[in-house]
Amino acid sequence: MRTIRPRDFTGHRAWEALDIDRIDDATIRLHWTDQPYRWHVNDGPEVFVVLDGEVDMHTRAGGVEHVQRLVGGDIFHAQDGDAHVAHPVGPARVLVVERAGSV
Repeated sequence: MRTIRPRDFTGHRAWEALDIDRIDDATIRLHWTDQPYRWHVNDGPEVFVVLDGEVDMHTRAGGVEHVQRLVGGDIFHAQDGDAHVAHPVGPARVLVVERAGSV
């Protein structure tokens, strides 16, 4: 057993991750970042939970980009094929559950 305090986790580089567990084909990882990720499309669903900080989640559908501000406690759920990119507003810690090896 262990207790993880997200606010105590700081990476040395953007999107550094603490691997928490792998359940079947899914990974659960705590990420620290202060920089945007990159546009990507997962090869399966992704659950993205903001634990600390704020993140602007950019999504693209039908050639139109949308931005939604996520704050602590908010959950973003992307389905297989959804184009998205996370832009933190300052340092942020997020929990990501996705297929192992996904982008």
